[in-house]
Amino acid sequence: MKIRGFEKLNEAGIIPTRATVNSAGYDFYVPEDIVIKANTKVGIKTYICSYMQPDEYLAIHIRSSISIKKGLELVNQTGIVDSDYYHNPENLGHIIIWVKNTNDTDVELKRGDRIAQGIFNKYLKADGDEAKDARIGGFGSTTK
Repeated sequence: MKIRGFEKLNEAGIIPTRATVNSAGYDFYVPEDIVIKANTKVGIKTYICSYMQPDEYLAIHIRSSISIKKGLELVNQTGIVDSDYYHNPENLGHIIIWVKNTNDTDVELKRGDRIAQGIFNKYLKADGDEAKDARIGGFGSTTK
């Protein structure tokens, strides 16, 4: 039985890993060389999806070294990957990390550079929660 983890969507994907035994986050890697133009935002396709338990989510955070050294920020500050995002019919649960280059110069990333980290979390539900709909799609799909 699968509990939580990652799967590659194609050969370009690099399975996230932890750097040390006590690391909370799984490092996400850039799957191909990319140049992020100055003062622009771009979605970095990871070619990775993640599975987890129904009461869990994967929080995506920018790596501090990428933010400090390269001036990249997550567009949405913290990405939230819900458990029902996994293998949904419209996008297969493909995790795309949206970053903004805050510099006046381009930033070059190479395949294998660590860009973000994912941390699995449990969450609680409020009394009277009556959510019943199932996800179909990706960004903004819960408001359709």
